[in-house]
Amino acid sequence: MRGGIFNQEQKIMRKLLLLLLIVPLLTACGPADDDADIYTPKPQGYFRIDLPKRTYSRYAADCPYSFEYPNTANIMTDASAKAEPCWLNIDYPDLRARIYLSYKKVDGKESVTKLLNDTRTLVYKHTIKADDIQEKAFIDDKKKVYGNMYEIGGDAASSVQFFVTDSTNHFLRGALYFNCAPNADSLSPVISYIKEDVAKLMETMEWK
Repeated sequence: MRGGIFNQEQKIMRKLLLLLLIVPLLTACGPADDDADIYTPKPQGYFRIDLPKRTYSRYAADCPYSFEYPNTANIMTDASAKAEPCWLNIDYPDLRARIYLSYKKVDGKESVTKLLNDTRTLVYKHTIKADDIQEKAFIDDKKKVYGNMYEIGGDAASSVQFFVTDSTNHFLRGALYFNCAPNADSLSPVISYIKEDVAKLMETMEWK
């Protein structure tokens, strides 16, 4: 009788030893938490951009228009070979960005309809790289300022373009470009920041 009990105890001990051997093997099959962190793909990150606080001043040189612009930017006359009178560049040196402004006097040669069509053509040339293009109309009957802002999504070369006109005498077109490869994800905070300045320019535009 005692021999039978002894044999039964041996069987139980063998089963316990077998379990002790199997359990570590089973837990080793799955990745540990540390290993999972190592091999799990991480989304691409970008450096945080500290955007400067700004105030606005009025630009009112010897041109038939004036508007407010931020103290974080510099305004310079466009010195390129094809530049015409009252063509300006609004430079953001810290953000490596520039808004190109081109002014046209509306007359027999440059009708508003032609200028609107030219602007739209230039905007929609970016559809190759753009994810979408959103248009936002601007109307100020009191100051006779009418315009449109085009927000160009995706990795297009120009992310924001716009125009303002009085529909009879003046037409001003603008386009934002960066001095770096276009990347909508990394530039998104800067684009939103400058877009506010574009809206301010349109809202404060006055014709002389």
